[in-house]
Amino acid sequence: MAEEHFDVAVIGAGMVGVCCASWIQRTGKRVAVLDRNPAGTGTSYGNAGTIAPFGIAPINHPNLVRSLPQLLFSKSSALTVDWGYALTHLPWMLSFLRNCRQERVDHISNAMGTLQEHSDAGLNPLIKEASADDLIASIGALYCYSTEAAYEKSAYARQMREKYGVRFETLSGGEILEMEPELNKTFHKGYHFLDSRHVRDSKALTERLFRHFLSQGGSWRQKEVERVSPGTDKVTITTRGGEKLTCNMLVVAAGAHSKSIKGSGAERLPLDTERGYHVVYRGQQDRISRVVGWQEGGFNATPMNGGLRFAGTVEIAGLKKPLNPARIGFLKGMAREMFDGLGEPQEEWLGFRPTLPDSLPVISRSPASDRILLAFGHHHLGLTLSGITGRIIADFTAGRMPNFDVSGFDARRF
Repeated sequence: MAEEHFDVAVIGAGMVGVCCASWIQRTGKRVAVLDRNPAGTGTSYGNAGTIAPFGIAPINHPNLVRSLPQLLFSKSSALTVDWGYALTHLPWMLSFLRNCRQERVDHISNAMGTLQEHSDAGLNPLIKEASADDLIASIGALYCYSTEAAYEKSAYARQMREKYGVRFETLSGGEILEMEPELNKTFHKGYHFLDSRHVRDSKALTERLFRHFLSQGGSWRQKEVERVSPGTDKVTITTRGGEKLTCNMLVVAAGAHSKSIKGSGAERLPLDTERGYHVVYRGQQDRISRVVGWQEGGFNATPMNGGLRFAGTVEIAGLKKPLNPARIGFLKGMAREMFDGLGEPQEEWLGFRPTLPDSLPVISRSPASDRILLAFGHHHLGLTLSGITGRIIADFTAGRMPNFDVSGFDARRF
C-alpha cells in the first residue's frame, strides 16, 4: 500500500496549527493536519480568549528582576516556581533573565510590535471565511491596576504601545467602575484598549476555522507523531504505531509539545512552558461586558458563552506535574475580590503556554531542514498571533518572503 502524500502536513490542531493549515490551503496546496487530540482541545481551549494587539512589551523586563523575590515568595503572587524543576532547567532560567536587560527588552518589543501591526490582517480573513464573526466581541478590554506603583511599572509598555499606534485610553478608578459597574474591586487606574476583542468560545472558534479548512478539501489525521525524517525531496512522518505518510513540506505547530517531535529541529531549541490556569463560573458571564484584566494578579476575567472565565497566572513546573490546587485557589480568591456572590467555579483547568526565553515565537525554517517549518512559542499571545503566524508560514511554503521583517523570529537566533 502506497504511503499517503501531501503537499504540506501540519502537526498541531490548536489555533496556530489550524491557522497555518488554512493559510497554506489558500495558496492551493493539499494540506493535512495531524494531532493526537481533536482540534481546539489543548491550550487553545482554555486561554483567556483575548485578542490583544496591544501585547508588545515582553514579560522579560528589568522591573521583573527587581520584583522576583516578592513574586517568588509571596503567597498572593501571580507567579509560582517549582524549585526542583527550575534547578534542573537552569540554562533556560538564566537565559530568560539575560533577556531582561533593557537592550534585549527593546529588541524584543520592536520585533513584537512589528508582528502585532499585522496580527489582525492574519486573523480577520480566516474568521470571515469561516463565518465565525458571531464568536467575536469587539468591545475593547480593560487592564486595571490596584495601586499607583503598579500602574507606574507599566510605563515602558505604554511607551511601546504609543510607538506602534495602539489605541488606548487611560482611565481613573471611577471611570473603570462606570464601564463595569458590577466590579466589587476598587482599582486605582487602568487602560481601555479600544481595538481589543475577545472570543465568546475559544474551542468553538478553533473548531469553526477547522471545519472550514476541512470543507475546502483539507485532511485530518488524529495521530500522534513520534518522528519526522527530512530527505532531499520529501519529509517522512512516523506516527505512534508505526504508520507513515510523506509531505513536500512539514510545519511543526504543536505548541509546548513541539520538542517531543524527534527529527524536526524543535528538540534542539530552548522551548519550555508557562503553565496557565482557569476557573469558570457558569451563568455569571453577564457580570461584565468586556475583558477585565487585573494586572497584579496576572489574569483576565472574560465573559464567554459558557460563563465568566478567570484565566492566567504563571507556573514554572514543566509538562508533567499535575494540576496545582494552590493556583486554582489563587484564582478563586482573586475572583471573589472582584465580584460578590460567585459561589464555587464549575470548571478548573490547566494548560501549557509554549514559551522561549526571549518571549518571542519561532516562525521560521528549521535548523534541521529547509523542508521543515517551525511555528510555536507564542507564550500568552497564541490566539492573537495565530493568524499572522499562519500567513507567514504560508509565504514560506510558497517560496516567498513575508512583506515585513520576520528575522527576529528565526529559530537560528538560539
